[in-house]
Amino acid sequence: MENTVFLLSFWDYVAFFGYLVILSFIGYWYGRKKNENSSDYFLAGRTLPWYVVGSSYIAANISTEHFIGLIGAAVIYGISVATGEWSTVIAFTFLIWLFIPYLLSSKVYTTPEYLELRYNKKVRIIFAVVSLLANVFAFMGPVIYGGSLILVVFFKISPLAACLLIGIATGGWAIWGGLKSVAFMDMLTIIIKISGGLIVTVLGLIYLGHGDGMIPGFTKMVEVNSGGVAWSKEWISENVPNILKGAQKGDSYNRLSVIQPLNHYSNPWTHWVFSFFYIGLWYTVINQTMVQKILAAKDMYHARAGMLLASFLKLFLPVIVVIPGLIFFAMKPEFLTTTDWGFQSEEANKTYIVMINILVPTFMKGILLGALFGAIQSTVSSVLISTSTLFTMDLYRNSFVKNESENHYVGVGKISGIVFLLLSVGFAVILATATKVNLFILIQALYTFIAPPFSAIFLLGMLWKRVNGKAALITIFAGFAMAGFLKYLEFGPLQDSTSEMANIIKPFANQGLITWVFSMIVCAVSALVTAKAGENKIGNDLVFNINGSALKEGLGDRWYNSILFWWIICILMLVGIILTFSIVL
Repeated sequence: MENTVFLLSFWDYVAFFGYLVILSFIGYWYGRKKNENSSDYFLAGRTLPWYVVGSSYIAANISTEHFIGLIGAAVIYGISVATGEWSTVIAFTFLIWLFIPYLLSSKVYTTPEYLELRYNKKVRIIFAVVSLLANVFAFMGPVIYGGSLILVVFFKISPLAACLLIGIATGGWAIWGGLKSVAFMDMLTIIIKISGGLIVTVLGLIYLGHGDGMIPGFTKMVEVNSGGVAWSKEWISENVPNILKGAQKGDSYNRLSVIQPLNHYSNPWTHWVFSFFYIGLWYTVINQTMVQKILAAKDMYHARAGMLLASFLKLFLPVIVVIPGLIFFAMKPEFLTTTDWGFQSEEANKTYIVMINILVPTFMKGILLGALFGAIQSTVSSVLISTSTLFTMDLYRNSFVKNESENHYVGVGKISGIVFLLLSVGFAVILATATKVNLFILIQALYTFIAPPFSAIFLLGMLWKRVNGKAALITIFAGFAMAGFLKYLEFGPLQDSTSEMANIIKPFANQGLITWVFSMIVCAVSALVTAKAGENKIGNDLVFNINGSALKEGLGDRWYNSILFWWIICILMLVGIILTFSIVL
């Protein structure tokens, strides 16, 4: 792809390194005080206000997976890839109204610790180990790999050197200052990410409008993506079989619809409607990287208000990490002239870099580079501190060394952080040298394999007292067996099949849904078989109780700080978005 040589001026370097200096000062300032106990280091002393909770949550969520992978996926698949962002608002709804009250009232450090209180120690250890592996291989490794693509293009260095530089630069302050450093650095990072992303979107629409403004540019983007010009209509017609499993050349495909058929490779309608249950529940509610900011909130109100802020940011996010892909599709038809689908998917990862080179003037390039670095930094630092928390609190302290000083456990957290960072860098190097896949699709596929069994035991365990530790363990092993079986079908007997069953099973999103439904059934049946009604003596602070006081805490006492009022506004906006990208366009 052309325009991938990123030329920076003196003022671009001033902007970029100025951002790094300010970011480092924030990391130092909030980490300068000695962390005297585990709560200070791993949970910022449970003192985070709502605006830090929400902004840090989203900052950790917006990564190179989005700026590199999601924008690239939008070039190929269209607006449907935004459904993963918008549907998260549904997950946040459950988090705000159901899960936050019980997670905070249990006073746990980690989500595996909650599972021990709810089930048993075995479930806690299994989930902690799986979470550690997921953090290294589905979070930090791919994110560092995505960042290495940027540095290789910018500075013409090797993938190994790029991965090492990113690891050192992004993980240092997390290890130094703990969660408080990470959370307050994220405040600056989210501002830079959003402003940087908006620059590209606005300039891209102006470019498409040929100087007449953003509205003509938006009209042009819609026209091209809907197949309203000859070349885009031909491209869509030729590539439908790569997007819809079992489709034929010439079949219809709407790039501007969020409602896609079951055989859509990455985002069938089931993913949009049900993804909360098999990915969203795991990613937003029991994923330690995300939930750690909530556990560190000042109180129930600040936790809930923080997630409301995160909900509004999620609604806005596709404007900066999906729309640029649609703009690029309309800008550069020559990019899509090759018939090699694999090459197109690989090259699409470079979309954001090319757009910056084409559209962004001097000094602003430095800001955009800062936004890209911030995308890496915030995610890696958040995942790293959560990984060291999981290892220290759920494995080391829980199973091996139980009675040491608080300073000892803080030290273990720092050392383990270094080890996990090095492992992630190593995996990133492997990805950088041995794979040719879309980063966003890779990560989503890993999520749909890992998440469903744990989502099932967490949801049923929160809602139904009868689910016990035996049922949870059976569900975990059965769920992973089903996920493995579906992968075997995809790459084995059904690999070359074009049957209706094959076309439904092959999309990884459908595999996630099938595994989740199977896990829910196994969990329910196992609970009925292994536990008698009323014998599971679980406290009301661990399971749903409509009369529980925790549900009624932290709702705000005025309309302007009412959790309910702003949640309704957010849901109405979500409905408007769905109608726009399913009926209007």
